[in-house]
Amino acid sequence: MTRTIAIIGALDEEVALIARSLDGVEHDHAASLDVTRGTIATNGGETLRVVATVGGMGLVAAAATTQHLICTYRPEAVIFSGIAGNLNTHLHINDVVLGGTLRYLDTDMRLVGQWKPGTAEHPVEEFHSDDRLLAIADEALAAAGITHITGIIASGNYFVDTEAQVRKVVHDTAADAVEMEGAAVAQVAARNDVPALVIRALSDNADTDYEVFKEFDISEYADTAARLAVDILRRM
Repeated sequence: MTRTIAIIGALDEEVALIARSLDGVEHDHAASLDVTRGTIATNGGETLRVVATVGGMGLVAAAATTQHLICTYRPEAVIFSGIAGNLNTHLHINDVVLGGTLRYLDTDMRLVGQWKPGTAEHPVEEFHSDDRLLAIADEALAAAGITHITGIIASGNYFVDTEAQVRKVVHDTAADAVEMEGAAVAQVAARNDVPALVIRALSDNADTDYEVFKEFDISEYADTAARLAVDILRRM
């Protein structure tokens, strides 16, 4: 049986670039998502089935996208790539944080941490990317010469762009990067017992007003993310 890998990207351009590396490309539209389907050969000669889409912004959109892909395509893994605000003074723009740990902002994990039926007595405090997928991503990033760490990513439904917000996020979560989707992807994947990998390229230092940020040209990011995703697929 052919293995399936699901990819959630940040931009239409990113998914389009991934599609160029796939064979037999087809498209589905459901749940407000445009999903690209195709196959790719791994370095070991195996053929992987790949489904890729743009998930939308925010925790709810990310969770809904992840669940739709899992229910519809039954992937053996979910890879989520995107951009994030940098909170680590040792990192710089365009460096990458792999989400070894995913934590929510402004969330009472005593309640949300009861993420599966029957877990009320032992709620989790955080979620994690899969160790094997982290190792594959580490190899691909090293081969591409991209500075990266495996660290902590914080996710919340608001755009962090002030010094006060940055201080609070770092105090509450000790995060290396902050964004709006990763923890939700990791939680939904864990709920379905599907390994997940969250990859975040640093676009700014969480100090840019959203009205300015949304005008950023992140086409270079889309190209880098797509090439990285394809390399990870070939290494699986």
